Amino acid sequence: MMGTLAVVLAGKKIRTFEHLYQAAVTGDIENVNGVLKITRIKVHYSLKAPEDKWEDAREALETYLPMCPGAQSVVGCIDISHELSLEPMPE
Repeated sequence: MMGTLAVVLAGKKIRTFEHLYQAAVTGDIENVNGVLKITRIKVHYSLKAPEDKWEDAREALETYLPMCPGAQSVVGCIDISHELSLEPMPE
């Protein structure tokens, strides 16, 4: 997921070098009819970008999932949520 979002961001001329772009991923595992299943994945992206690119970054977050092989492999089986925190680009 992180890689697919990075590709979409790159298309919008937003850099995703390691010191600018990170993700924290958590998930929930539940007992479903006696079987442990991953039921939720939560991704929190952090991006440092020029403020004039923030709207493009938000748009990228809202559009990348249909292009993501990993997400599309589990959509319908696992609830996926994501959010994006933006910070000004360091000087």
